[in-house]
Amino acid sequence: MRIYDVSVPIRSGMVVWPGDADVVVETVRSQADGSRANVSAAHLGLHTGTHVDAPCHFIAGAAGVDTLSLDALIGPAWVAQVETAGPITAHDLARVGVPTGTERLLLKTPNSALWDRPEFFPDFAHLTPDAARWVVERGIRLVGVDYLSVEAFTGDGSTHEVLLAAGVVVLEGLNLSEVSSGWYSLYCLPLKVLGSDGAPARAVLVAEDR
Repeated sequence: MRIYDVSVPIRSGMVVWPGDADVVVETVRSQADGSRANVSAAHLGLHTGTHVDAPCHFIAGAAGVDTLSLDALIGPAWVAQVETAGPITAHDLARVGVPTGTERLLLKTPNSALWDRPEFFPDFAHLTPDAARWVVERGIRLVGVDYLSVEAFTGDGSTHEVLLAAGVVVLEGLNLSEVSSGWYSLYCLPLKVLGSDGAPARAVLVAEDR
């Protein structure tokens, strides 16, 4: 068994979506200064790094992240290699060979290399609305992407709305650079922030020995 941590580390100054809160992790008390324990604090947006979107992120009055079904967040997942560096269409998804019955789909794109850049990169690979409909029509319960949004930087919210209205869990901000296409077991647990539109998550993939 091999475990891959596909989460992005949280740190001060990390890349965030333009307009979101900057990440600050700071020491509040330190043993070096005479305190009995080391204590830190963090200031960050709830869509920082690896995170999950809740329906209420784009749908007024919808459910928060604390209501998401854990059995959608944990279970077999297919990692699909998608070479597209821009818009990913339904046609693109249809030709990458997603197995029938896939419930959790993680898209490894050229985006995973963007985490090495110190600044936000707006021209990342993303799903078009028709690709989102393709996901919904195939009964996929969770879709994960390897940058800060499933939708284009200039998107109008349509991709999110199609997915979230259908109850598809949107997992954003993965780093899939160390994994190959194929089957894994996904374990993704977002923070249980009551009523929130999103929450940071720790996500790991487990590859079973063959």
